[in-house]
Amino acid sequence: MKIAIPKERREHEKRVAATPDTVKKLSSLGFDVVVEAGAGDASQISDKDYKEAGAEIAANTADAFNDADIIFKVQRPMQGNEGGVDELSMIKKGAMLIAMLEPTNHVDDVKAYAQNGILAFAMEFMPRITRAQSMDVLSSQSNLAGYSAVINAAHEYGHAFPMMMTAAGTVAPAKVMVMGAGVAGLQAIATAKRLGAVVSATDVRAAAKEQVESLGGKFVMVESDEGGETEGGYAKEMSDDYKRRQAELIAETLKKQDIVITTALIPGRPAPVLINDDMVASMKRGSVIVDLAAPAGGNCTLTKPGETYTTDNGVTIIAHLNIASNLAADSSALYAKNLLNFITPLVNEEHNGLDIDWDDEIINGILLTKDGEIVHERLKGGN
Repeated sequence: MKIAIPKERREHEKRVAATPDTVKKLSSLGFDVVVEAGAGDASQISDKDYKEAGAEIAANTADAFNDADIIFKVQRPMQGNEGGVDELSMIKKGAMLIAMLEPTNHVDDVKAYAQNGILAFAMEFMPRITRAQSMDVLSSQSNLAGYSAVINAAHEYGHAFPMMMTAAGTVAPAKVMVMGAGVAGLQAIATAKRLGAVVSATDVRAAAKEQVESLGGKFVMVESDEGGETEGGYAKEMSDDYKRRQAELIAETLKKQDIVITTALIPGRPAPVLINDDMVASMKRGSVIVDLAAPAGGNCTLTKPGETYTTDNGVTIIAHLNIASNLAADSSALYAKNLLNFITPLVNEEHNGLDIDWDDEIINGILLTKDGEIVHERLKGGN
């Protein structure tokens, strides 16, 4: 079977869906791997590196996709109405498309996958169960996003992070607030602590308290009987009363912070507002906000997705649209390993092909389209 790895063409995307290491392992499983020329350039992987690992190098997307049984991508394929290369039209009927497809935000694309007879798998829908942890792309990419958020904040912040005692005087440590203690938030807490900051964090999930404190952070939370967690382990939207009390608590806390990192996302919904205009106005000149929810609209009302700017009162707001892509070499390596870990259990070496259990929890969780139909429960209304 042939696996194709194209060059990613969407704006802000530097990652690639395979590395020389995963190419070697895919080849050992019996796959023929074809990589489009230049696919790994932005991730510091040369065509020569891929070739030495056993991949064939294709001159363009059409050659890479020609008769490919499986397409590994980072983002959803480009279509003809977007200008440039029409990747979708090059995927053969019956092929598997495995990528982060953002199906809830691009339902028309999902319809197109069904109409083209493609087996589309959305990796970001991976169920949070033990045996799927090594395939969890949201966790692998969020880890790097949380780390990068702190590094970006440190770059913009005009002071040192740790306390420094010198003959000339003492430098106070930076105060960092992390809003949302999921994977990205926890990595941000750990990174800020390693840099010497005084860290606090908040989350709607009471279970996050122990995790925050284990990393040396102080947990700040509204006292409530409401459960802030879905059965799948994600944060859920809270009541208006909770939001009001949370806003009051955050407003008082933000005045004392130097750096704020927001990470709150609700799957399939716009990012919840955590920081409003008045809160930003209350912050100290020179403070920094890193809004990791910028791709979903942002957790701050003054966020400008895709921009870094300074407000009138001197607060810098950083809102990258693809922050994991800023660490393309590492994020590609982790993502490629997620894909490898997903496809490996499906391989039937005796029959030289794939043996897919369509009733498996993992397959059911991420399969969007099959036999010309939209089959995912969350998207069936889009047929």
